[in-house]
Parts: sequence; structure tokens; C-alpha cells
Amino acid sequence: MSLLSLDARWRRFNDPDFRSPIDGRAFSGLYDLGFDAPDAWPHGPRPADQPLLEAGADRLSAELCRIGEARYLRAVIALPLRGTGEILYLAPWVQVAPADFYAWIESTGQDGATPHDRGPEAIEGLLANALPGFPEDEGTALRLMPAGAERPRATALAGPLSEAITDGISFDDLLDLYAAAGDDIRPHISAG
Repeated sequence: MSLLSLDARWRRFNDPDFRSPIDGRAFSGLYDLGFDAPDAWPHGPRPADQPLLEAGADRLSAELCRIGEARYLRAVIALPLRGTGEILYLAPWVQVAPADFYAWIESTGQDGATPHDRGPEAIEGLLANALPGFPEDEGTALRLMPAGAERPRATALAGPLSEAITDGISFDDLLDLYAAAGDDIRPHISAG
């Protein structure tokens, strides 16, 4: 049993039978945070029923983006939650060199081609979204590691985001992160 299990907020957050006394909202534990487009995307959201949004030469799909000469891949950042075996996943965009972008597509088969037997090598890029709880880290250098047919796994090379990836985040950090993302659940799970 972890010390976190002694926190009534944690228990409420993970109890599917608990209902917020504020509005009846239910919780079932961690939920991941994704970003629909790089922050630099100027053309609005991609409609859910369209796999590709094109605006002139700019293109946005669920996993790939081109804005002018810039190229982006969608990645996954894993933030361990200290005191648990759980992980919060963030799915931001990463700006990569055009040569790396096209090599990644070719090696993973995302362009319809057959993927190479040995996946792509690790590449580096820049974080292209302001992450809640880490807004100063936008533009942070990231290393992208292949993950088979899944999104590449990203690790920050330095800074607070790198520390959070390595050391994990606390439950209070998680709640602050959700609040910064626009979903302040603290009042819901604090009232019991």
C-alpha cells in the first residue's frame, strides 16, 4: 500500500462510484492530455470526420503536420506519478528537421509504404506545444525514440520537463497540471 492511498482525494479520484457533491461528476483515475495541433498551426481545428486538413500547402493529420517549411510529428511524453505505478501520458507535437520527418514517415510506413525492418533511429526536435504545468518549456529540445507502429516516445534533454520525466510528479502536481489544462478537479475531489 502506498502513502498516496491514504489521501482521500486520491481515493475519490480513483473511485468510479464517487460522485462530486458539486455537480455529480464521476472520476476513474488518470486521463491523458493531447494536443490537436502544434501551437503554430494557424488554420483552426481539424474536423473529427476529416483525417486530413489541408490549407494551401499546410497539412494536418492526427500524427503528422506541415506548416510552411516546418515539419512536426506527434509524440508521447510519459510522466510517472510518484507513489503509484501509474503514468500520465501527454501527446504533444514536436518540430523536427524535414529530413528526419520524411525518414521517420518512410521507416514507419505512415506514407503507405512498407516500413523498414529496423525502425527509425532516434531523432531530436523541439517541443511545439506549451504544456500545462510546463509552459516555459515550449521549445525544449526533445529526443524521439521509435516505438514500433505507435507514436514516438519523447524525453526532454534538460529542464523541469526532463526532471518530471525522470523523477515523476506528485499527485498535487498532477492536479495542478489538470487545472492548468482547464480542468480544475481539486474542488470536486476535496469535498466529500
